[in-house]
Amino acid sequence: MKQGLALRGTQHLALTPQLQQSIRLLQLSTLELQQEVEQMLDDNPFLDRDTEAAEREAYGVEYADTPYADVSPASEPQDSASYAQDADTHAPFEDSGQSWEGDGSVEFSPDDSEWGGDALPRGVADEDERADAVQLARQQVSLQDHLHAQIGGLKLSEGDRAALKFLIESLNDEGYLEDTLESLAKSLAPADLDEQDELLAHFQVALQMLQSLEPTGVGARDLGECLSLQLQSQLRRLSQQVNPPDLPLLQAYRLALRMCEQPLDLLARRDARRLAQLCGAAEAEVREALVLISHLEPKPGRRFVDVERQVVVPDVLVVRSGPAQRPQFKVQLNPDVMPRLRVHDVYANALKGYKASGSDASNFAALQQRLQEARWFIRNIQQRFDTIVRVSNAIVERQYNFFLHGELAMRPLVLREIADEIGMHESTISRVTTAKYMATPFGTFELKYFFGSGLGNDSGSQTSSTAVRALIRQLVEAEPVKKPLSDQTISELLKSQGIDCARRTVAKYRDALRIAPAHLRKTL
Repeated sequence: MKQGLALRGTQHLALTPQLQQSIRLLQLSTLELQQEVEQMLDDNPFLDRDTEAAEREAYGVEYADTPYADVSPASEPQDSASYAQDADTHAPFEDSGQSWEGDGSVEFSPDDSEWGGDALPRGVADEDERADAVQLARQQVSLQDHLHAQIGGLKLSEGDRAALKFLIESLNDEGYLEDTLESLAKSLAPADLDEQDELLAHFQVALQMLQSLEPTGVGARDLGECLSLQLQSQLRRLSQQVNPPDLPLLQAYRLALRMCEQPLDLLARRDARRLAQLCGAAEAEVREALVLISHLEPKPGRRFVDVERQVVVPDVLVVRSGPAQRPQFKVQLNPDVMPRLRVHDVYANALKGYKASGSDASNFAALQQRLQEARWFIRNIQQRFDTIVRVSNAIVERQYNFFLHGELAMRPLVLREIADEIGMHESTISRVTTAKYMATPFGTFELKYFFGSGLGNDSGSQTSSTAVRALIRQLVEAEPVKKPLSDQTISELLKSQGIDCARRTVAKYRDALRIAPAHLRKTL
């Protein structure tokens, strides 16, 4: 085959490093963006934190303050819903989301009283000491510390005390002993069988002492044993305090103990008929025992766990303004989530005035590249926040009734509508609405919360699935306690209000709302 040369023209899309970085920054959450900024500050010497909000940097990089836009009701399309507003009573829609001006209309001033001494009067030293004592008293006590404090006065041998301490340290956060006593003894003496038997004897004594401590149920090996320990403790207390004892209540506790010995899935399903057959009791007595079991604590160590709360910091704030008859909603970025960055003046000036030659040319080019990367990073962050504001403005404009009346007034909305309105691709809107949150008069929601499918109604339009779920929740909350509404009944009630929602759809929305079925709600 003869070789030859040929020219062929093709077109392909290439993502530049700047565009790749812009796309990556756009899909990051607030926490991930902060981590990215910290990493870039450590890696790039030309990037600096603008703590004093300096003036515009002299190398073509501008700083972005908080953008905002006013959304008024005139842009909300009319529909046949009960929350539709009269167009004549609304002010014209104003949108200034593209501008970067001002520093926002919301200021966050921390309460100094939360921080101890700085908020106290000067010269009052004992108040500082009292504040430290209160803070020390409010510190979280672990389950292990709580149990070690109880065994201080117990009369135990050295071996039993050491075994008890070892079992306490072997508990998980829920207060359960996950490892068997045999495995614990084998882990301490893997090769000596006699020593394992001695350790096992100490562990058995220590386990009885552990299960007698507070909170009741600690040291259990499984859920059934945990519930049984609590029932036995209440049964002993009831027998000692009541004179004469309440025989029906004692029988209910004894029946509850027998029920805890049965398969736990029967308790979870509240299968009163099957439990009555296994325990030889009437169904009415089983239901009374189920009520006693429902008041027990399945996780004894729950209140001792210092759970780190996940605080959601909103990226966008929506503030209501204007008169009550013609309200407007101001959309602005949360200034607390906006990193203030600038190009380092000293390094940039030094590089600008330096003339490289010879072997220094490669190093000079590398520094120039790092300087350009710092500029790109700042611009991409500005573009990220600008895109978030534009999408938020479009959401508030489309969901104006929600900000007036709540989730019952939510309208159907898909990503394509927002993408067509602001001239972006759906994938970009999806990145913007992921892990970004908006603070509204009704709470803080993820931007994806405002999107949802629609169900047909009698007027020929559609009702948002979010509004249908809210209506289902209201119907369940208002239902009779002794006669809860079935899924079919809820479907018929929705149809009577003009919403075409099948029974299977009602069941799906009810499960999403974590609402139990009708028969379980009646039992509860």
